[in-house]
Amino acid sequence: MLKAIINAKIIFEDKIAEDLVVIYDDNISQIITKDELVSYDNIETIDIDGAYLSAGFIDIHIHGSGGADTMDATFDALHIISNTILSTGTTSFLATTMTMSKDKIIGALENISSNKNRVTGAKIIGVHMEGPYINPAMCGAQDINYIQSPSFEIIDEYHDIIKMITLSPEVEGGYAFIKELEEKYPHIILSIGHSNANYEEATKSFDAGISHATHLGNAMSGFHHRNPGVLGATLNSNITCDVIADLIHTHKTTLELFWKIKRDKLILITDSMRAGCMKCGEYSLGGQKVIVENGKAVLENGKLAGSVLKLNEALKNMTKNTDMDLIDVVKSVTVIPAKKLGLNAGRIEVGLSADMVIFDESFDILMTIIDGKIKYTKGKQCSDG
Repeated sequence: MLKAIINAKIIFEDKIAEDLVVIYDDNISQIITKDELVSYDNIETIDIDGAYLSAGFIDIHIHGSGGADTMDATFDALHIISNTILSTGTTSFLATTMTMSKDKIIGALENISSNKNRVTGAKIIGVHMEGPYINPAMCGAQDINYIQSPSFEIIDEYHDIIKMITLSPEVEGGYAFIKELEEKYPHIILSIGHSNANYEEATKSFDAGISHATHLGNAMSGFHHRNPGVLGATLNSNITCDVIADLIHTHKTTLELFWKIKRDKLILITDSMRAGCMKCGEYSLGGQKVIVENGKAVLENGKLAGSVLKLNEALKNMTKNTDMDLIDVVKSVTVIPAKKLGLNAGRIEVGLSADMVIFDESFDILMTIIDGKIKYTKGKQCSDG
């Protein structure tokens, strides 16, 4: 049966419309006026009473949530993550791996390959390999003991599900590796991250094939007026970038600066680890102990260890602390990541999958819909198919 969402503030790429109705089944079939709805028979209406309706959110960098992690390499872990993040408005994500042993990474990739289509919550649209081809000087929460030299050994086997790789171009063999990877697997987005490159090295890597920067400002050489580093090179380029807008990884003034410079090149991510949507306490990330207190996740040595940020909270933080308006902040988790990944998604548009999210003025998620099926409503998790 067709369904219709009525009394919605619909967020499009360039406007917010309050006089339209979205009709859908698995896909969005029509967008009509309220007056036109009266001519439809046998249609179920969902009255959202003036709440916002947007395309579903896309998280291109998330390790885990709900007590589970991608590196657990089990179906249950992926299933838990997939269903937990429905409450954040996320309808699709890149399952993100860590710098661990080759066997652990292969195990995680094999698990994703086998089970990505079995999860019933947010869709797994591929893999983001964060490492292991990174600079030890900028390892962050990645385990320095498992950093490897660039190699196609893992990539050749799983190139079909790998959509993004975060690496450091300045390591030995880095530039040749980037050029070859760009030629062999052009669908894989290469992202500079965990890198100690100087400005010139970073700029050279953009020419070689890197087109993105991972968690801008974190685990990369920073800006200095005599050595602008990876941060300066990214800000002075046309490459896209992502940012963890939890007000812990990045100061609110820096978020405003990033927005003013990058605009339609800026994507919001969570970089969430298994403690996402969980209580404070002790957890693990990449085999290392993580302590979570007051919304901050750190290793025992005090280094930041991913985040417990929810994607809807990232939108709220950017709206509250920068000049981004609602349309722009929603685009940063819908239109822009979808375009970057080459997805025919991320928009409220006829013919696209009915992946949608309904939220209120405070960015609290009221309903999450995937392929036309209600997967989450505030206060309970559900499925109508």
